[in-house]
Amino acid sequence: MQTDLLHIQDDVQLPEPTDSVLSFKPFITFLRKRIAEEKTVKKRFFEEVLARFEEDPSFAEPMSAETAAARTDLLELVYASLTPPISDEKHFLWAISTPSPKKIFYCTDAFGNFFNSPRSREMYSKSAEEIERVLRYKLEYAYSLVLDRFYGIHTGMKNEMVYSYLDPSTSLNRYFRIHADTRFIEVEPKGELPELNLSSLEPRLHEMDGLETLKMLLPLDLFCFQGFSVITLTDITPRFALDNIRSAILEYSAHGANQRHQRVIDSLKTLSGENQIEFGLLPFLKLNGKPVFDSNDCSQSVLIQTAFRAGKEKEVFQSLVEHYVQNPRALFFDELDEQRALQFPFLAGLKQSGVVSYAVVPIFYNAHLAGVIEIYSRQVVLPYEHILSALEPAFPLLAQLLQNCADEFRVRVEDVIKRKFTSLQPAVQWKFNEAAWNYLKQKKISGQKHEIETISFSDVYPLYGAIDIRDSTVQRNAAFREDTRVLLETLLRALRLLKELQPLGLTDELIFRTEKWLDRISGNITTNDEILLGLFFEREVGPFLEHFKSTNPGKPDILDEFIAAKDEQQGTAFAHRRALENSMRLINATVNAYFDQAQPELQESYPCYFEKFRTDGVEYDVYIGQSIAPEKPFNLLYLKNLRLWQLKSMVEVARQTHALLSQIEVPLHTTHLIFVHANPIDISFRTDERRFDVEGAYNIRYEIIKKRIDKVLVRDSNERLTQPGKIALVYFNDREIEEYMQYIAYLQEQGYLGRELEFLDLEELQGVSGLRALRVSILYT
Repeated sequence: MQTDLLHIQDDVQLPEPTDSVLSFKPFITFLRKRIAEEKTVKKRFFEEVLARFEEDPSFAEPMSAETAAARTDLLELVYASLTPPISDEKHFLWAISTPSPKKIFYCTDAFGNFFNSPRSREMYSKSAEEIERVLRYKLEYAYSLVLDRFYGIHTGMKNEMVYSYLDPSTSLNRYFRIHADTRFIEVEPKGELPELNLSSLEPRLHEMDGLETLKMLLPLDLFCFQGFSVITLTDITPRFALDNIRSAILEYSAHGANQRHQRVIDSLKTLSGENQIEFGLLPFLKLNGKPVFDSNDCSQSVLIQTAFRAGKEKEVFQSLVEHYVQNPRALFFDELDEQRALQFPFLAGLKQSGVVSYAVVPIFYNAHLAGVIEIYSRQVVLPYEHILSALEPAFPLLAQLLQNCADEFRVRVEDVIKRKFTSLQPAVQWKFNEAAWNYLKQKKISGQKHEIETISFSDVYPLYGAIDIRDSTVQRNAAFREDTRVLLETLLRALRLLKELQPLGLTDELIFRTEKWLDRISGNITTNDEILLGLFFEREVGPFLEHFKSTNPGKPDILDEFIAAKDEQQGTAFAHRRALENSMRLINATVNAYFDQAQPELQESYPCYFEKFRTDGVEYDVYIGQSIAPEKPFNLLYLKNLRLWQLKSMVEVARQTHALLSQIEVPLHTTHLIFVHANPIDISFRTDERRFDVEGAYNIRYEIIKKRIDKVLVRDSNERLTQPGKIALVYFNDREIEEYMQYIAYLQEQGYLGRELEFLDLEELQGVSGLRALRVSILYT
């Protein structure tokens, strides 16, 4: 035991009360109470201790720490009274201090050695933030005593703190809990106690300004603290590491996968207590029941990192899966050599990367393989048995973490499916959730199957837009005609070579028909022509050439050019169609990407339903209104903002597609159309088509007009309304277009639109008359 005076953080002291004094009077009171209650042999021991203290009456009075430290005989009795008999003072971190933990005057050897060690100095070398935390702890310590003993308020404030330090021997963090036993502290008021409004004070105690309120209402200098504190230090490093892993799981959505996994790996190193050990985490993600590789979730795996540098991460992952998933078990490789690499191909790159020792341990979640934890070192052969024993408490947490990775992967896939392939978008999903819950409740109540309710939204404002590729049908027919000409000419050359090799009347007949087809496709090709031409190749040319190949195995080169030409991926007879499809695909991908990127901004202003349709270009419907977001008050300002965005977005899309002209193989232009509909409509979800559609006879008229205006002509002319380089707005009356005129004027000033405006009457459509349009030119620069 040691009696050297130890000062705790002289630079961070709680301003102690004027009469905060050291005294053993509370301990003497404690002994008398225990003697009165004790029925075992301990009673004799407590009687002996009390007698020794009563021999020196000064110990019942205030005294200095120096005076108390001189009586080691009595202090040893305090230690023996308050600690288990079998505790070893060489390892037990225990001490006695003044009432406010400031000056330690008696402690075990373990406590004294720890306090005077470099690691303790590290522990007390804190930032300003940590010093503030210590000061707060000391205030809570004092006020918890005052409020408990005079006002009956149990604050729940703990008489303990957690300290961390970097252990110089391992370069790893260690954590200690410092607990103060306040049973031997008496608090006496120096005057009349102030009255406190307990009902309003109690809820504020745990708020940030709670202590400031107490300092103002109940200054500590109103009280006298008499007695001593018992300080105990407990190494809680393993528990703290586990809590840190648990926090990473609970805060799963707040961090990226890399940051989260690194936090867990750091905690595993702390738990193992070895700085030469490294860890990796590798979740096994599944798609359609089969393991899949995801570089984001696999980035903390040393195996994958090593393979990534060699450009073989996918191959190594598949190798691991093939050798491991069918028989998951702990694999320990004390040393990596060529024989091990032959037996386990996924180990091949580890030795070259400097890994000396490597192990893979399976992690199971609900009896299925969630992934593996890697344990490895680049310096020493690892003591795996010791490491696994230290890590065992963390395995259930690691299982949950790896399962979270799998769940997050599944959610990401489902989110893409929702956004790209279904009509279930976040803005309206709440309605589907309610319908599903009502369906389940009704089924549970009645026990019978019910029809699920119709999902509908009333009084929503529609916005329709279309970006079309001009003359796509003409371009497609022209590409088909050119490719067919190439194929027929190639076939003709092959047939003439066959005729020279083996003269047949049937060959002459096929040559004749091929030449007739060449003449026929020089003009317009109908759909019927395409069908007949396909039958000609399938039923007549194909069997004839197959017969030639089987009867002339030594002469296949005659048909090589024809066979190569009709290959859809690389053949010359598909070159024009491939170029056209690639060009159209790039245009549509650009348009889709623009609208996908615009979604977050649109939804942030006010939730709306946005649905795209694939045609030769891209069409879209947008619906906005109170019924889509009942919790957020709707105002027509949100509709106006959306209409302005729609007009501006048409310019942005036009500029992007125009910029593609220098990149695409076939020069394709886009046209841009907006249908202005001022009145709200009702929509409902059609389960058969998995999409929203208008509801009611009046609203169907809106849908009819949408379908018929894409190719509408200007009245008394053959001119299409939609033209490249211009935006066409279709409407019924001037009132509907007035609002857009303001937006057009604004965008003209901003350099998006040209000054010339065309007001046009449109031809009558079936069931629709009186349509008008406004055309405005787009400024590409």
